[in-house]
Amino acid sequence: MGKRSGASGEWEKPFWQQRGWIISAVFLLAVVVLAVFALVTRGGSDPAPSDDSPSHAAPSPTKGGGGDADGRPAGCKTDDSDQEKPTKAPADMLWKSYGSVPVPVSETYGPKKFDGNVWSCYSHSPMGAALAVNAITDKLPYPGWRDVVEKQFVPGAARDKLISERAKEKDDPRNSTAESGGNFYGFSVLTYSKEQATVQILLKIGDEYATSSVSLKWLDGDWKVDAQPNGSPYSGFSQTSGPEGFVKWGK
Repeated sequence: MGKRSGASGEWEKPFWQQRGWIISAVFLLAVVVLAVFALVTRGGSDPAPSDDSPSHAAPSPTKGGGGDADGRPAGCKTDDSDQEKPTKAPADMLWKSYGSVPVPVSETYGPKKFDGNVWSCYSHSPMGAALAVNAITDKLPYPGWRDVVEKQFVPGAARDKLISERAKEKDDPRNSTAESGGNFYGFSVLTYSKEQATVQILLKIGDEYATSSVSLKWLDGDWKVDAQPNGSPYSGFSQTSGPEGFVKWGK
């Protein structure tokens, strides 16, 4: 793993200010400031319709019954045989756009269902967890975030805190033409069991790299993000020297 720097004052700001800055691309000139912009928000709670044109044809939902041993929802069945931590991106990985940000998806590992803002049905595997992190957290700056949080975050005080704080902020426009300076460059599955996973994400902003970790739990037949006690999905962002030790998504 690349060497990580210590946190500066900017890194201590609320996550909804950090994430938006990364997504919208303003990397503060000097060292490690990947932080600040309004990730967020919303005054209303009605999800906006998803009308972006995908960067490729969206993977087709898998047909088949649910209700298996994992409690999968009806029509959500995946191949969960690969339980090893990934060393490379899925062979069938594609990029699907949501807003101005391309998100990695896979027909094999998920998401296999696309219901407006909610992309769901991930493989019960380390790779499924890694894909879920990107596809779920990417929705937080945009209209429809509340639907995603209520359906794809672990219920509890941390989720309530996220909703409360996020609702105070404005939404980013989903169809912004501004070029994003940050992207999902890679990942590392730090811990994994059938019940939980911790995935470290790698973002690239210009020539700089930054990392953060996201925790998930297997709940109601799919991966759900388990927010930090302060409501943030992320453990906090740090700069790293490069992509060594991470699995690249293919860029």
